[in-house]
Amino acid sequence: MKTPNITVVGSINMDMVTITDVVPVQGETVLGKDFRTVPGGKGANQAVAAARLGANVRMIGRVGDDPFGHVLTENLAKEGIITDSVKPVTDCTSGVATILLSDRDNRIIVTKGANEHVTPDYVAAFEQELAASDVVLLQLEIPLETVAYVLEFCAKHHVTTVLNPAPAQKLQDATWTDATYITPNENECLQLFGDEPDANLRQKLIMTKGADGVQFYENDEQVQVESFRVEPVDTTGAGDTFNGAFAVALGGGTVKEAVRFANAAAALSVQSFGAQGGMPTKAQVQSFLQQQGG
Repeated sequence: MKTPNITVVGSINMDMVTITDVVPVQGETVLGKDFRTVPGGKGANQAVAAARLGANVRMIGRVGDDPFGHVLTENLAKEGIITDSVKPVTDCTSGVATILLSDRDNRIIVTKGANEHVTPDYVAAFEQELAASDVVLLQLEIPLETVAYVLEFCAKHHVTTVLNPAPAQKLQDATWTDATYITPNENECLQLFGDEPDANLRQKLIMTKGADGVQFYENDEQVQVESFRVEPVDTTGAGDTFNGAFAVALGGGTVKEAVRFANAAAALSVQSFGAQGGMPTKAQVQSFLQQQGG
């Protein structure tokens, strides 16, 4: 299998993580156990996941002209990701995610900052790179008109796209149609498409269900791929790892095989702290799959 060229159009954030035994209720103050700042953002996380798994990855995004912006760009470059399409926005803060991590679960509030400046005009400067991609990955932490523009462009140029509709937001019907694959989790799928998505849309859905695995449709037949049982430390980056790994594996076999590979990568990712901290290499995923029986 040739090394895939993957372009990620999406968010770049600094994750500000507070670890606590108790999540405060309204009006309550509690003491946290630890605090850390770690690079994140759904777009950047998915780019790092794909790069660790051996893909050639380009990130298209924006950061603030601030200390976080410099750190975030350097972090992507350190992973081997092409960053000449990541440019700072003057007089703007970088995107920030405030994360409460408790009892092996997480709650997240995202402040978009410079991610609001990932506009269609900005991305249009990189149309040649988009057209040359094997897979383009998108999420919904950037302006929705940009997501629609990229999906329409890629559909016209026959470029495979993976749309991770998180955080869940309504899009035009044409935008869903332009996506090759749509990867909501179970809650996002219910919120966006209801109990019974229409038949055409259903064929695009790769629905992640956490410990219950992944569900998708193949020739109108429902397919269930079981998850791998592991002891989680931090689930923050599991979904992003799945998406990056799924994009990498798409060119190497069936959708079911790509889902299983992505499931394995996600299982490995939750065993370390931080959205990007536990993202595995291709060799680690292959070794894990062999241990699980191929």
